[in-house]
Amino acid sequence: MVMTSLADNLAMQNAMAYEDRDLPATVYDMLKRTVDKFPSHNAISFQLLSGPQDKAETLTWSEFHDKICQAANMFRKLGVGEDDVVALVLPNCNETAVATVAGMVAGIVNPINPLLDAEQISAILRETKAKVVVTLKAFPQSDVAQKTAEAVKFAPNVKEVLEIDLNRYLTPPKSWIVPLVRPKNPVSHHADVKNFNAECAKQPTSLAFEDRHVDRVAAYFHTGGTTGMPKVAQHKNSGIVYNGWIGHELLYTEEDNVICPLPLFHVFACHVILMSMIKSGAHVVFPTPSGYRGDGVFDNFWKLCERWKITFIITVPTAISAMMQRPVDADISTVKTSFSGSAPLPQELFNRFEKATGVTIVEGYGLTEATCLVSCNPVEGEKKIGSVGIPFPYTDIKILDHSNGETRECGVDEVGEICVSNPGVNEGSTYTEEVKNRDLYHSRPDTNRLYLRTGDLGRIDKDGYLFITGRAKDLIIRGGHNIDPAEIEEALLGHDAVAFAGAIGQPDAHAGEVPCVYVELVGGATVTEAELMDYAKSHVHERAAHPKHLEIMDELPKTAVGKIFKPDLRKMAITRIYNEALSDAGVAAQVVAVVDDKKTGLTAKVKKSGDVDEAAISALLGKFTRPWAWAE
Repeated sequence: MVMTSLADNLAMQNAMAYEDRDLPATVYDMLKRTVDKFPSHNAISFQLLSGPQDKAETLTWSEFHDKICQAANMFRKLGVGEDDVVALVLPNCNETAVATVAGMVAGIVNPINPLLDAEQISAILRETKAKVVVTLKAFPQSDVAQKTAEAVKFAPNVKEVLEIDLNRYLTPPKSWIVPLVRPKNPVSHHADVKNFNAECAKQPTSLAFEDRHVDRVAAYFHTGGTTGMPKVAQHKNSGIVYNGWIGHELLYTEEDNVICPLPLFHVFACHVILMSMIKSGAHVVFPTPSGYRGDGVFDNFWKLCERWKITFIITVPTAISAMMQRPVDADISTVKTSFSGSAPLPQELFNRFEKATGVTIVEGYGLTEATCLVSCNPVEGEKKIGSVGIPFPYTDIKILDHSNGETRECGVDEVGEICVSNPGVNEGSTYTEEVKNRDLYHSRPDTNRLYLRTGDLGRIDKDGYLFITGRAKDLIIRGGHNIDPAEIEEALLGHDAVAFAGAIGQPDAHAGEVPCVYVELVGGATVTEAELMDYAKSHVHERAAHPKHLEIMDELPKTAVGKIFKPDLRKMAITRIYNEALSDAGVAAQVVAVVDDKKTGLTAKVKKSGDVDEAAISALLGKFTRPWAWAE
């Protein structure tokens, strides 16, 4: 079915109850159905290097299935049951995809961001009580093996560590050189270390155990991991299958080739892409272990699209910005659509991409707590720039106002909290820790449903399109990566001179927003902003969370009860960044105020001086995600 409008989605939803559809019961059931239909079709491809002629490995659906079965059998042999956790600390490669699905089939898979530091990885391993860890064998220009080994030292539940050697993806002479320059063995720990591929090869290529058709938890995904106690979301078979089903029904067929330079430890790549491939039989290409961060990926991106005859591009705003700094130097006539998620897309970037490529970007919305998919602009219908589209079939979105001690549903274009009900919401058990599920839902007796309170603020227009206007939960989203401001604030509060600290996301033309922090000093204390910036860099664990701007204020804005009032800090940051951009460009205009607009959220009011090029101002400020308007 083609997704053209909200009416189409509702017609599909009203045709029959979701439970009455012929749905796979489990992830493995979904895989097996596709393997039986398209055994010799290409399923997954990976290339270690980014060149359009570099060595690549492609697995057919039959080969992919067999390797998944071998890995699942191996996990079971190592003592992994349905309630046990297999953690993956891995960049992208074919083994990552195999281990991800196999972990779901054998037990509960827990992908972990390998860019986190050892302390954060260890915290997640302890939180999930992981029994087995799959990671890299020490490899040049990578510290994943070393960090994982350090993390395992402080995760007593881990019994086995399985290593993947990326050297097999290289050709001579590079493959000969790696053993000579490979970093020395990681630190010792208590777990047994084995070779992932060697152990898998010992197992049969069909499941040696029953794939019970029960709707159990099959995956844990952490929601940022920027603090010592990350939130871990629980994803059931039904939620994962729903994401795959949406992709198949509305987007992909077995004839499509999808390029996904996004990490498999994130729900976007894992559920929205990989699971949609498994349901539809489409072919996915993962270029380099680091995806878009890989050496040469942006320089070779369009040539890679030509090589693999790509039909769908999966991307995020920061990657789109980098692409637009390179020429479209290849035949991309096979590309039909580009999907963008994880962060808001500036209108100017949307326009530049479409003009340069002839390909339209489709923006969508999802979140880890809902397994992922919530809404998307219609692929074949009207796309409203700035919106995240219309709800998918069987997804119900309510905009709710919780003020004055009661809850009411907002009207058209009225801003409130986005609350979601769909098959991806694990009602009552979103997080592993029960205490974190308290006050996370809104009950609707009229629908007999629990609605997940996303913490995002938004509105729905008269045509049913969802617009996100802010975030009640204050997360800083840097290029699609969630940063908890509490980590920055807590680090700075450890300094003797700091009394208060308020961290926010300031606008950034490349990353959407980057961390910024304002501090108030203890009375009589003397310290410079440069000294505090150095302190923050040494005490904030995650590099992405290091503040890009730090400012000392006489007094931070506060509420009547003494809480830091962050909307005022955001207004200050928007004013500073936009005025710097206008000044640097030599434009005679400035932001005179930032107002909280009912429909668009925080909006910069710009006043021009004399005769200025209004189109130039639009192009300049259009690079940022926060809206602006002319001052009256």
